Amino acid sequence: MNPKVPRREFLTGVAAAAAASCLPFKPSSARELLYPPADLSYFDTPIPPGPSEIHYGYAAITWGGNDRQAIDDISSLGFPGIQIRSNCIEEFGSPQPLRDFLAKHNLRFVALSSGGINIDGVEAEEIAKHVAHAKFLHEAGGLYLQVTDDRPKDRAITPADYKRLGHLLTELGKRTADLGIPLGYHNHMGALGEHPEEVDQILEASDPRYAKLELDVAHYLQGGGDPVKCIEKYSDRLLFLHIKDVETLPDATDMKKNYRFVELGRGRIDLPAIFKALHNVNFRGWAVVELDDVPDKTRTPKECAAISKKYLQEKLGITV
Repeated sequence: MNPKVPRREFLTGVAAAAAASCLPFKPSSARELLYPPADLSYFDTPIPPGPSEIHYGYAAITWGGNDRQAIDDISSLGFPGIQIRSNCIEEFGSPQPLRDFLAKHNLRFVALSSGGINIDGVEAEEIAKHVAHAKFLHEAGGLYLQVTDDRPKDRAITPADYKRLGHLLTELGKRTADLGIPLGYHNHMGALGEHPEEVDQILEASDPRYAKLELDVAHYLQGGGDPVKCIEKYSDRLLFLHIKDVETLPDATDMKKNYRFVELGRGRIDLPAIFKALHNVNFRGWAVVELDDVPDKTRTPKECAAISKKYLQEKLGITV
């Protein structure tokens, strides 16, 4: 049992402690500092972006669903990456055979074309369809999921439609992000994002953290826009690009079909300006050369791809 402290000694101790608490604090030594002094001036200087670094792929769409041949041909031409449509899921059955086949051909799976989102469809079903594609893409070693949209044909388009699409893109992008797959919206003729002002509304209505822009320069030009200005405007939302060319068909009777896509350098796209803009905004990512269909039926898809590659190398000095 502790002995009792006399009352007088107790009061003296309390008074001394109170007096000490009023004195200014002085550290006994430098070694008692938790952290050493830091030079905070480093935080005053913005970190400059890295230089532009573009990787080149080619899209398998030209082969019309024969993806194994497309992989063989694109690999033999020296392109390091490929974009494939969702029909590959049925063709290969599961992700691993596709992953193995691409590895055998030294091709990076840049993107999967997942198809269109129907704004008038059931939201849960639309999202589930594309999330399933994203899971396949992820397990096959792919990078990006591409979606377009299905523009309603039987009614007038309203501002609410663009907001609806922006909402769907955001919700889908959240779910693909959980899989480590960024989502890119592909502007497209005949879609809600056909014209530049429509692309603006869709992107404004979607969350930039989850819905990026997969810019198709030829569709954007054909829709009435300037792809160079689009690159400058949305440099912070560019996920990857479709590099393609388009020509006008002067004898066409249907103004909606007065154009066709052609090999690089054979249409109206100012490709040197496109790549200059990409370098100016320090774009770092993939540029996928695409040709929807063979414009001259005497050529094969591989021959068309070789023409575009030759243009990149000889006219623009690009090594794919």
